[in-house]
Amino acid sequence: MTDTPGTLVLAGTPIGDISDAPPRLAEELAGADLVAAEDTRRLRRLTQALGVTPKGRVVSYFEGNETARTPELVEALLGGARVLLVTDAGMPSVSDPGYRLVAAAVERDIRVTAVPGPSAVLTALALSGLPVDRFCFEGFLPRKAGERLSRLREVADERRTLVYFEAPHRLDDTLAAMAEVFGGERRAAVCRELTKTYEEVRRGPLAELAEWAAEGVRGEITVVVEGAPEREAAELSAEELVRRVRVREEAGERRKEAIAAVAVEAGVPKRVVFDAVVADKRSAAG
Repeated sequence: MTDTPGTLVLAGTPIGDISDAPPRLAEELAGADLVAAEDTRRLRRLTQALGVTPKGRVVSYFEGNETARTPELVEALLGGARVLLVTDAGMPSVSDPGYRLVAAAVERDIRVTAVPGPSAVLTALALSGLPVDRFCFEGFLPRKAGERLSRLREVADERRTLVYFEAPHRLDDTLAAMAEVFGGERRAAVCRELTKTYEEVRRGPLAELAEWAAEGVRGEITVVVEGAPEREAAELSAEELVRRVRVREEAGERRKEAIAAVAVEAGVPKRVVFDAVVADKRSAAG
């Protein structure tokens, strides 16, 4: 260990077109002391395409060994190494390996920086034709049908545009579940093979997109869904206010924060939501 720790560099990689690689990516690949790659074979193809040869040691860093390998990489960083982390496509730690290493580095006061690169999330959002001023990224939905429906119900009233990743063989089931929970008329966009030869953006109501996807879809998929329409405060009953607070509490929020958030969503004073929760608690106890 040295008195001056090294630096962890998170490097964004192309999501399709190799020419989208940022110039700094080649510099970092060539100069890093250690390169941690989600797939070393893909890394080899990337370096060959960029015409660079890593000078440092190359190790694998993927979901299966992320927990075990993180301490090794932290030790290298504490020893003064410049460690470059790359995943198969896009930015590390965004639905990809990296979060554990970043958290461990931050905890040890190790500098963390990034080489910005292409993002499937932002690219799909921009191409969707849906509102982009406020959005939230939900990553991959659970594979099991019941868990998937439960997760979707948690954001059924979310006003911001929603962005998801999905596997092509599960797309039809996911879109059908979204149509069931959000409503078949909710607008959405399915972005397929972004920046690649067969790039396609399919826009339309969820029910229509689910029917289209049932025929089979291939490629890397990003789904963008319109946020919930604004509802009049008068439409929300005390029972609905309590239900929304309960959903947020089950997701890990403290009751005080959950009440405040629901009040903002419903366009009512916090006291109205608080009173509804207290009344429900008394009713359950009595």
